[in-house]
Amino acid sequence: MSYSILKSGTDIRGIASDLGGGKVNLTSAAVYDITSAFAVWYINKYKKNPSEIKAAVGRDSRITGEAIAGTVMQALTDAGIAVLDCGLASTPAMFMTTVDLGVDAAVQITASHHPFDRNGLKFFTADGGLDSEDISEITKLADRGEKISSDKCGVIKTVDYMTKYAARLRKLICDGVGKTEAEQPLKGYKIVVDAGNGAGGFYAGDVLARLGADISGSQFLEPDGMFPNHIPNPENEQAMSSICEAVKANNADLGIIFDTDVDRAGCVGSDGREINRNRLIALAAYIVSQGRKGFTVVTDSVTSDGLKAYIENSLGGVHYRYKRGYRNVISKAEELCRDGADCPLAIETSGHAALRENYFLDDGAYLATKIVIELARGRNIEKILEPLKMPAEEMECRFNILVPDFKEYGNMVINELENYAQTKPEYKIADDNREGIRISTGSGFFLLRMSVHDPVMPMNFESNVPGGIKRDIEGLKGFFSRFEGLDTSSLEI
Repeated sequence: MSYSILKSGTDIRGIASDLGGGKVNLTSAAVYDITSAFAVWYINKYKKNPSEIKAAVGRDSRITGEAIAGTVMQALTDAGIAVLDCGLASTPAMFMTTVDLGVDAAVQITASHHPFDRNGLKFFTADGGLDSEDISEITKLADRGEKISSDKCGVIKTVDYMTKYAARLRKLICDGVGKTEAEQPLKGYKIVVDAGNGAGGFYAGDVLARLGADISGSQFLEPDGMFPNHIPNPENEQAMSSICEAVKANNADLGIIFDTDVDRAGCVGSDGREINRNRLIALAAYIVSQGRKGFTVVTDSVTSDGLKAYIENSLGGVHYRYKRGYRNVISKAEELCRDGADCPLAIETSGHAALRENYFLDDGAYLATKIVIELARGRNIEKILEPLKMPAEEMECRFNILVPDFKEYGNMVINELENYAQTKPEYKIADDNREGIRISTGSGFFLLRMSVHDPVMPMNFESNVPGGIKRDIEGLKGFFSRFEGLDTSSLEI
């Protein structure tokens, strides 16, 4: 088996347990070989001797996490690298070990929101998370069996970094509100946290409660890698419904929900309405906009027309739509900053939010903390979002591409749709197409693009009037009927 099949964008992911009925491919041997290859990659890139390198290792609550962490640490110490064992930790915290603990590299064992039988590896250096090309290089090194031969094993030291990380977040709140911990800046506020039995339970007790918040009504804070209550994913309908109900049942001022490894968050206002996707982006944009004009917010391509109007008309910023994939969004924001733009925020509709002030690290707990600061300053979050116009309807269809060369075929369909749109006076092609093609229809828009990795073409629809999506779909069926290599059955609504 080539280890390239375990590459998932900028991560390594696979089936790590047979309890879900799947065949294990993220085996102990695979973990050892890939971690050993990471050590080779790091040494080649940074020109350091193994004895000079210190790495941190953490994991989320998954049932295979502890065993995989042991294998990762074995591979690193066999290469002569010293290891700090951080135990249960969030993914963003593992990057922050390069800042606070001065480690050279970090490895987080996580598969984000994926089912309990999955797991994976996410690698960091002091420069940030590795990109897709780096992971490809590592899997090639692993396929060749590349390892570092060291005559002296590295040592393992257990550290409690999450306590230090939580203190960092408490200080952020205190500084933002202008009070000390002793003054209890969150006293009088009720905040409900849903950690989905992942790694985010610390936030309720170690951050909010320590600053005086009433966290009663918080749920699923205990780590449980079987995720018995709901999928730990702010985009999951059941998960969001659960936190919305908890906020209403407890008359809370705010609800916060994390994914398994806490690199994403969603929120719920005191009115019980979810603050997710376009609403979360709008709130994050408001937070970074204060004291700025002409700032740029980078998002993925599927964001709404209403969000663009909110950022540009209500906040005085620039909305830069880019490609799907949180690393794509973050990398574009970093590039714009290097070119001289004031770009304080990169955020994907999935909830990955990275602020320039926080190393462009996608950190759900950091974003939640910035929102808590606004609450503690007396801001009315619902009022902040009032100018954001929400669509009457939203829908996503997914078309499977049935031919082997799916990328070429998908791009051909996109080009044909662009040509077709130019013949339709009611269509207006967006002037900021950076992924697929986005077309305004008068009542809303539709966007056709290629999936980042799979032989799939997602198509997003949005309408400002009831029934608008159905009308737009009816107008497109004739166009799509000519493509035999595309399964468009999901258009039948």
